[in-house]
Amino acid sequence: MSEQWESAAFKRRVDEILRDFVAREADQLTGIDPALAPVAGQLEAAVAEGKRLRAAFCYWGWRAAGQPDSDALLRAATSMELVHAAAMVHDDLIDDSPLRHGRPTAHVALRGAVRRRPRAVSAARSLAMLVGDLLMSLAGQLFATSGLPAAYLARARPLWSALARELVAGECLEILHTGADPDTARSLKVIRYKTAKYTVEQPLLIGGLLGGAGERLREGYSAYGLPLGEAFQLRDDLLGLFGDPGQTGKANADDVCAHRPTALLSETWRIADKDEREQMRALFGRRDLDSAGLDTVRDLMRRLKAPDRVEDMITARVETALDALHELDVPAHAAAALSALAHTATVRWS
Repeated sequence: MSEQWESAAFKRRVDEILRDFVAREADQLTGIDPALAPVAGQLEAAVAEGKRLRAAFCYWGWRAAGQPDSDALLRAATSMELVHAAAMVHDDLIDDSPLRHGRPTAHVALRGAVRRRPRAVSAARSLAMLVGDLLMSLAGQLFATSGLPAAYLARARPLWSALARELVAGECLEILHTGADPDTARSLKVIRYKTAKYTVEQPLLIGGLLGGAGERLREGYSAYGLPLGEAFQLRDDLLGLFGDPGQTGKANADDVCAHRPTALLSETWRIADKDEREQMRALFGRRDLDSAGLDTVRDLMRRLKAPDRVEDMITARVETALDALHELDVPAHAAAALSALAHTATVRWS
């Protein structure tokens, strides 16, 4: 791989590792019993698409520490994508989301495998939960068998515990705050732990630790990674309601119907007056919300300029991240790649 950041070439390398690794695991699963074929199929579907940002941040955490391109490191970095796949299967299950990348989510797709069973919907949800569990297990397996020296892996392994703990904490906080009166500070804390840390900061730190990055460099990674991860999720919140479902691959109404504690909903609530809050109470959390109701929510948000405020939050965080990046003493090609990744993560349509 050249010193110049070539995102498409990088993605192809990660896709190949994921496809081959998960296909072997899927074959072993169906080897136990052919009845497991639908489960194995969802295992492969879970990793079929993605931006591969988490692998990229891990890779450049390694390269920014002065290390060369490495196939073994790339396998370790690809394990971050299995963490993400596991999180998405579980997240879709918790949120009862029907679509991911424009296709039925695992718990919806698996209904066909149990349609003749009692309580088929519940059975499909159970199968999806187990798919997510297996993906998380496979992430650890791919990391441990990446081919990197044991001493390198040992430096980064403690961060895996923090990654899992904080990811679960963020998901739990979202569940606990769903349906409550929105609060921006709470929403930002959910964003930080549910998404920001495992999307940017922790992959960077794991790559850095694998590559022997010192404490000062790792502090710089956090100063860059945490605000950028928050900006990534804030963009996701905006796309979730105002994006084109044909590009996002998700339903626009999900966050409103579930009354999730997103920053967008929280900012709208904070600015709204008493009558507007009553209107929000009547619409948020309604599973039967139709397109007219969704348009009413969007119109209210636009009138209160809540999307503009979230855009400002994104801009401020990206600027903070790039300022921190400019302070890092890293090779020029690594700084250029991390700057490009900041743009990719936050200026997007899906």
